[in-house]
Amino acid sequence: MSVRFKNALVRKPSKSISTALSSLGAKASYNNVCSEHTVYINALRDCGLDVKVLNELENFPDSVFLEDPAIIYQDTCILLKPGAKSRFGESEALEVDIKSLFEKVLYIKDGSVEGGDVLKINDHFIIGTSDRTNIKGANDLAQNLRSLGASVEISKTPEGVLHFKSDCSLLDEETIFATKKMKNTGFFDKKFRIIQVPDEEALAANTLRINDFLLIPEGFPKSLNVLSKNYRVKVLKVDEVAKVDAGLSCMSLRW
Repeated sequence: MSVRFKNALVRKPSKSISTALSSLGAKASYNNVCSEHTVYINALRDCGLDVKVLNELENFPDSVFLEDPAIIYQDTCILLKPGAKSRFGESEALEVDIKSLFEKVLYIKDGSVEGGDVLKINDHFIIGTSDRTNIKGANDLAQNLRSLGASVEISKTPEGVLHFKSDCSLLDEETIFATKKMKNTGFFDKKFRIIQVPDEEALAANTLRINDFLLIPEGFPKSLNVLSKNYRVKVLKVDEVAKVDAGLSCMSLRW
C-alpha cells in the first residue's frame, strides 16, 4: 500500500538554508527551520517510523529536502537528477548513504527529474513535467520504474506550480487532495476521488499520509475541517521551510 511505511530517511538542515531556492524571494531562518524539522522528525516517529537522520550538507542549501534527489520503490532506490543548478550534486552526495540501505540502486542518466514531481499510488506512478523535471528525465525515470514492474503516466504540472505535488497529495489509494488548478487539468478525472483544496488555502495541498495518520500544514482551518472528518490528522508548523518552497512530503524519503 502506498500509505504504509516502516522507515524514513531525513537530512539535518544546513546553515546555508538561508540561501536556498525560493520562488517568493524569501530567506528562511536556520534556527526556525531546525525547530520545525525536529517536530517533523518526532511526528514521523509518532506515526510508527524508524527514522534515520543524515548529517547536513553545507554546500547544498536545499539538501534538507531529501525527496527531490531520490525515490524509493519496493526494495530499490532510484537516484534522480535535480533540475536546479544549485542542487546538482545532491544525488551523488546521497549515494553512499543510499547504498548502505539498499542493495539495488538505479540512476537517471538523461534529463532532469525531481521527486517533488512524482506521485506514487501503489504500483502506479504519475510524473509531472515542470521547470525542474523535463520530458527526458521523466521518460528515463519511467523506463526505470517500468523495469521494476510499475506502471507510469507522464502529466504536465500546471503553469506557475513548482512541483506536481505542490498542488496535490495522496490521502489514500483512491483519494487525491488537489487544488482547483490541478483538478481543472482533468488529469485525475474518472481515476480517483478528488477532494478539492479550499481556494484560499492552496498551500495546504501538500499533505503527507503515513500509516494511520495524515500530516497537514498548520494555518489552514478549512482544510483541517474537511480532512479531519475522515482522517486522523496531525497538524505541523512548516511556515519557515515554506519560505524556501518546501512542504511536508519533500523533507523525507519513506519506505
